[in-house]
Amino acid sequence: AGDGDCGHTHAQAARAIREWMRSQPPPAAPAPLLSALADVLLEQMGGSSGVLYGLFLTAAARSLRGRSDSPAWADAMDAGIEAMQRYGGAAPGDRTMLDSLCAAAQALHSLRSPGADPLQVLAAAVQSAEAAAEATRHMEAGAGRASYIRSSRLEQPDPGAVAVAAVLGAVLEGLR
Repeated sequence: AGDGDCGHTHAQAARAIREWMRSQPPPAAPAPLLSALADVLLEQMGGSSGVLYGLFLTAAARSLRGRSDSPAWADAMDAGIEAMQRYGGAAPGDRTMLDSLCAAAQALHSLRSPGADPLQVLAAAVQSAEAAAEATRHMEAGAGRASYIRSSRLEQPDPGAVAVAAVLGAVLEGLR
């Protein structure tokens, strides 16, 4: 959005997660892990991004309770996006982090196919998120901080969309 706030809040979140991981072993099961991450982000990240990530992770964690198969992760992504849309008011095409998340979710739907390779599917999701983030460069902002700025001044991709793609890329690299 031009003021560095998105980068600052994501750096703050990374530091908070690192400190949390140093202070205690993270939960091994997916649902408690995502719930704990949601709490950390809601308490420490700040800004609307912290709230939105917290909503996303809380809904995703609820969706994963008692499940950890590949299709469950696609369902969790959809649940998280639905929560962000319901409470945040943005939609795909509004030049927000949802553009990257929704593109990644479409790719993750392949996890519902028998025999899908989770790492290959996640790699495709990361590529989709990166392409969607780049596509925000030419979008009119319909929500978020960028919606308060004249379109002619928005020359870069949406920072939230870029951040989502980077986070998904980091998850992929961590899993590899």
